[in-house]
Parts: sequence; structure tokens; C-alpha cells
Amino acid sequence: MDLETSPLARPFPDMPAIDGVTLRVARARYKNWDRADLTYAELAEGTALAGVFTRNVCCSTEVEMGRERVAKGRARALIVNAGNSNAFTGYRGREAVEQITGQVAEQLGCGPEEVLVSSTGVIGVPLPQDKARDGVSTALTSEPCTWEEAAAAIGTTDTFTKGATATAMIGETKVTLNGIIKGSGMIAPDMATMLGYIFTDAAVEPAFLQECLSAANKRTYSCITVDSDTSTSDTVLAFATGKAANAPLTSFDDPGADAFMAALEDVCRELAHLVVRDGEGASKFITVSVSGAQSDDSARRVGLAIANSPLVKTAIAGGDANWGRVVMAVGKAGEPADRDTLSIAFGGHWAAKNGLPVEDYDEGPVAKHLQGDEVEITVDLGIGNGHATVWTCDLTHGYISINADYRS
Repeated sequence: MDLETSPLARPFPDMPAIDGVTLRVARARYKNWDRADLTYAELAEGTALAGVFTRNVCCSTEVEMGRERVAKGRARALIVNAGNSNAFTGYRGREAVEQITGQVAEQLGCGPEEVLVSSTGVIGVPLPQDKARDGVSTALTSEPCTWEEAAAAIGTTDTFTKGATATAMIGETKVTLNGIIKGSGMIAPDMATMLGYIFTDAAVEPAFLQECLSAANKRTYSCITVDSDTSTSDTVLAFATGKAANAPLTSFDDPGADAFMAALEDVCRELAHLVVRDGEGASKFITVSVSGAQSDDSARRVGLAIANSPLVKTAIAGGDANWGRVVMAVGKAGEPADRDTLSIAFGGHWAAKNGLPVEDYDEGPVAKHLQGDEVEITVDLGIGNGHATVWTCDLTHGYISINADYRS
């Protein structure tokens, strides 16, 4: 299907090379399209690996095998297929992944457990082994590509390529982090997001890389939603080649560890925001800030209840400052809340305070705020010190149009 670029799109950034990472793309033709749909990343020997994955219990073979490989902590290669999720495909799906990992491992002279595979697209169709074999063969011998080309090849209903980059100082050594991601619909991450990959030349021990990625995920990918649907294939992987030759990071006690963590979280947050900006049919980027909750986790769950509400999202799409729908969403969240201490604002303009409409409330400034493409909803529960921020988009007719004929 031909999709117009999201009005919330951001240009792809200028991303430098990462020592120890070589990117290539190929056309496996998993769908009837004339574009690259396979991305291959070759990684230096000894590259550290970390990952977070969906909690959807009907997950793909790629997710199951990914968890096994992350537990070992090292990687030599990544293959990402677009157009076919290979989920709910039984032994045929596993055979396809084993074929791919074996093919790449033979080329690199490593064990298949060092090869990671991700797939995204239609559920319930086994990944065609002949197309996979030919696509991987092409990728293994093709010319290196750019970060943007690698990002474009992993997309499905994405309307723009998504990338982010950051640097950090570890002692006297400057390290670089680059990330690419795909995602537009079926977005309600539970421990991870669509398909996202972060590469760095920093030397980081696998256990500490995992600790950092898990912490960053909790405050970024797991705080976004487009449609409340958690994918069968959601995966975020981080690879650290060690080529910057800094003193390896093993814990937050190491010099530079905090700077590395901050850079990693910056990259994760930017990638997460880009996914929301490309939400299927989206016209507005919505930030929901919740404070005064019993705990931070409770605040996050209240925020997601608001962000996932079709009634809230359609009101924002129509520019309707219907704060009663926010009240409804807070109340249905299943979290501690008190009607008589609840306060709600749009764009910094309070509509309700302490359980009552604000006297002489003027909807004009709120209506003007809602006309923009970035909307802020602020909720204070007034019962504690917990706070969280989540991000979503509005719900328009475009979402229905895209998903009513997705398989075609």
C-alpha cells in the first residue's frame, strides 16, 4: 500500500560509522514490493549483546531464540526481515530461523548462537526458506550501506526512516551510539518495542549493558503506545563492539558509566518518540504527564490508560478539550486515585483542580493548543509523589484505512 509520510515525521539524522559494525541490505521479496526488505549487520568478534523482548505469550521463534542468545551475551551478526513476522508458524518458522543462523554462521566462522534474527510483518505465514536463503546470500556479499538504508529496509507500514545518535565520554575516550527502529502500528510495548537496534563502539560488559538497556527501556519504549496492541515480535537489541578501546564498563561505579547510560537513554527516548510520530494515521504527538500518584509505576499505568483511551485520542484528533474523558480514563486504570483531588490541564491550562472544574475556565487557550501538532495533557492525582511521562498519538480515520487492508 502507498502511505503518505506522517505530518509528524523528522528527518533522518547524520549518523557516523561505528567501528566494528558493517551494514548491508538485500531484496528477499517477502512481499510483493520492489524494495530492500532484509538488513544485515556484521559485528566485530567479541561484541557484547543485550536485549529486551515482548511479553506477548504468542511470540515468534525469533523472540524465543533471541532470549536464548542474549543470555549468552555475545553476537557476531544480526539479520532483520521485513514483510513477514514468522510468528505463529510452528516448527516451520523455527526451521527458517535455524537455516538463516546457520547460513550466516558458516560465512563468519562463528557459532549460530551468535547470530540474531528478527522478523516483522504479517502473522501466521511461515518465512519462505527459499527467499530467506537467497536474500541472506545476497546480503552477505553486497556492498556496505548507510544507516538510513538499513533503517528503510526493516520498515513495514512506516512512512519515514527512524534513527538517532549520541556520544559520551568514558574517561578520555569518546564513544558513539547509533540506533535505528521500525514501528508504526501494533504499538504498546511491554518490556520492549517494535524492532529497534542500538550499536556502540564502547567497551561494555554484557551484564552491565543489559542493566543499562533494561533501565532505559522502562522509561522510554515501555512508555509509548499507538493502539494498545503488544506485538508478537517486539525486540530491542543493543550491541557494543568495544572498538573504542575504553576501559570496559562493568557497573555504575566505573568512570563514564553515568554518561554512557545517559547517552543510551537519549537514543532510546528519541527512537521511541519517532515511533509515536509515525503512528498509523497520526496527526498529533501527545505527551501525558502524571504526577501525585501512589508510585512511579502507578503513575505510568494511569498515563497509559489515558494514552490508550480511544475516546481521549479521538477527542484530541478533533481538537475537543473534553477533559471528562481524561477523568474516565484515570478512573478505569485500576490504580489508586481520588476523584476529589484530581486535577487536569491541557497545554499548561488547568481545566479542573482538586475534583472540580476551574472557576471561570476559558476553553479558548486550550482549543488553540489542541490545534497544534504537539499536545500536552497533565494530570495530578494529588495522593502521593509518584510521577511518569508517556507518549502517544491521536486516533484518526487513517488508522482504520491502513489496518482494514493491511495484508494486501
